[in-house]
Amino acid sequence: MTEGPDQHPVNGLDDVVHQRVRLGILTVAHEARRVEFGFLRTALGLTAGNLSQHLAVLEKAGLVDVEKGYEGRRARTWLSLTPAGDRALRKEVTQLKRLIHLIEQGGAAPEAQE
Repeated sequence: MTEGPDQHPVNGLDDVVHQRVRLGILTVAHEARRVEFGFLRTALGLTAGNLSQHLAVLEKAGLVDVEKGYEGRRARTWLSLTPAGDRALRKEVTQLKRLIHLIEQGGAAPEAQE
């Protein structure tokens, strides 16, 4: 099957989701269903400020819900994947699988190999 330039799997990657840290956030949130900010910060090796910036991007895109509250006397922040976030993560994984398949099958269409 020959794919046109607009059909190449890399064109289906979502810049909001694909960024390494945000992909990690979405993946951990998918696994945990609800994850605490401190756990996520430690798991991904981030500063609190860096994590907050990435969460703001994901929240603005509607991919995560951020919930602030208390656990005992300590302020806590939790996040969870929204249905749109789950769909975006699944779509990204599908595109990555297509890209991997293309590479494993030898790469490019015959006219691109000349």
